Amino acid sequence: MPNRLADEPETPYLASMSDVTNEWLGEPGDGGERPDPMRSARGHAKPALPRRFYQEAGFAEGPDGFRLTLDGRPANTPARNPLSLPTRALAEKVAAEWAAQAIVIDPAKMPLTRLANTSIDGVAPRHAAVVEDLCAYAGTDLVAYRAGDPERLVSAQAAAWDPILDWAREAFGARVILSEGVMHVTQPSDTVRALSEAVAAVDSPFRLAGLHTLTTLTGSLLIALAVLRGRLTPAEAWDAAHVDETYQAAVWGGDAEAEARLAIRRAEFEAAAELIASV
Repeated sequence: MPNRLADEPETPYLASMSDVTNEWLGEPGDGGERPDPMRSARGHAKPALPRRFYQEAGFAEGPDGFRLTLDGRPANTPARNPLSLPTRALAEKVAAEWAAQAIVIDPAKMPLTRLANTSIDGVAPRHAAVVEDLCAYAGTDLVAYRAGDPERLVSAQAAAWDPILDWAREAFGARVILSEGVMHVTQPSDTVRALSEAVAAVDSPFRLAGLHTLTTLTGSLLIALAVLRGRLTPAEAWDAAHVDETYQAAVWGGDAEAEARLAIRRAEFEAAAELIASV
């Protein structure tokens, strides 16, 4: 595997490649209107998947990190930014996703690539907006809203969430006020500010993208920060975020469709945690 970018310029597109394929490889004089920077986050919804057009996936080290290469050619994100990863560990994992594709390229089976694209195309140029979006969760965190009954659920929530609140108080000086049911509770301004500062301190777009995914999938900024800071493992965090679902399944039994949807969300959650751990 090469340890630097190839000296050759990026070659033009092959005429037979589909538009989706063209997005991945650069072209001399690439310019004109740039695609929507958040397109990468939506690309996997396209019904038609491009055929695999390369034999080998690897990466090359350069001044901006480790850039994905396909048959030795430097690859781009859907917005035609260099698909460069900040660490060798993440580059190896992204290249492995590309190597694992068979006849077609299925982004649904490439969660780290999708997150990398989102980090580069969507988060890096909108860092302040993403931080602001995450800070909104500081006032509506899942772990602040508790059941009043039955006692079994009340105890399960306390066992899973109280240690997280204790950790947040120690780590950030954040004191979270609890509410019973869905009645909104206003958190202290010092708490919101402390958690917002913790988010703003995440300067890596890759870690911020991972934090955003963890938060939106769980509804808890505190759980996501606990994963980011190493206080919770991904498995512990997932279990803590799904105490209610676990209780409902124990009482009423499982639902196949709900479990299938949850499995998809868990795969995205674990990919986000893996991204954070790799950068």
